[in-house]
Amino acid sequence: MLNAAIVGLGRWGQRLVESVSAPPSSAVRFTRGVTRTAENAQSFCDRYGIALSTDYESILSDHAVHAVVLATPHSQHAEQVIRAAHAGKHVFVEKPLTLDVASALSAARACRNAGVVLALGHNRRFLPAIAEMKRILLAGELGDVLHAEGAFSGNFALGYRPGVWRATSEESPAGGMTAMGIHIIDAFIHLVGGIRAVRCESHRKVLAIHLDDTTSVFVRFESGATGYLSTLTATGRIVRVQVFGTRGWLHLLDHHILERCDIDGKVTRTEYPHTDIERCELEAFARAAEGNGTYPVLIDEVVHGIAVMQGAIQSATRDGEQVSIQQPS
Repeated sequence: MLNAAIVGLGRWGQRLVESVSAPPSSAVRFTRGVTRTAENAQSFCDRYGIALSTDYESILSDHAVHAVVLATPHSQHAEQVIRAAHAGKHVFVEKPLTLDVASALSAARACRNAGVVLALGHNRRFLPAIAEMKRILLAGELGDVLHAEGAFSGNFALGYRPGVWRATSEESPAGGMTAMGIHIIDAFIHLVGGIRAVRCESHRKVLAIHLDDTTSVFVRFESGATGYLSTLTATGRIVRVQVFGTRGWLHLLDHHILERCDIDGKVTRTEYPHTDIERCELEAFARAAEGNGTYPVLIDEVVHGIAVMQGAIQSATRDGEQVSIQQPS
């Protein structure tokens, strides 16, 4: 059993705790928690038997804590990961790993040098429909991949108040890229491969807060295939990924529907039962931390995703100018 500390007990930190608590996981449990404002999380922690603190260092020095799970502002990730690695703690961190390649590499290097697992919360990797898409692509059943499309949008920014950390351009550059678009980038890398160039436009049309509401990204894959993604922060929720090949296409809609079209236009549709992907990723992290396998989201792919996101953010500041993606070394 991996004893973990949850750092950051906002909505998503609480979701991670709940995912392995009901029913209790046999792989991982949360025993400590850290938050900036204890009174906001005390009742939640009491409910789940979590000892609450406002001091990150206190959990790093606690030998009974084997791992930390970070659900904190993006700009804090690198320092928190590095401090945890130096304390010998395994680290699970919510996406994005960091906001730039240099700090992502520093965090990854610290964990590698310390011999601890660094795992990223790319939870969509654990969807059965994504696994089936990957199987079909690896088997060559879609033929040569020509193009990929993705969209991940929601309405959350319409309810943001000024001062919320996610509602700032510093923590959320290029609108929904850090909250949602990074998931599509990761799906593209996982399914189609590396990305060599991006062009991005990001605009604020309706929001009063300093957060873009409409972001579009065009990508060129290393293979020569093309792709584009959109992420909006002020519309109805949608999650979709579609991959086109010379033998047909695959289309993931939401988390549970997979459509497959052959070259003659015949479409089949499979609906999968609900999967608690947060529980899946945390239990995979626990197994990796205890030496039972490798966490399935490879750090090299994570860092490449950060490079693509950073390139998109840079392109948005240059009115959509193409940015080449350098492979991190």
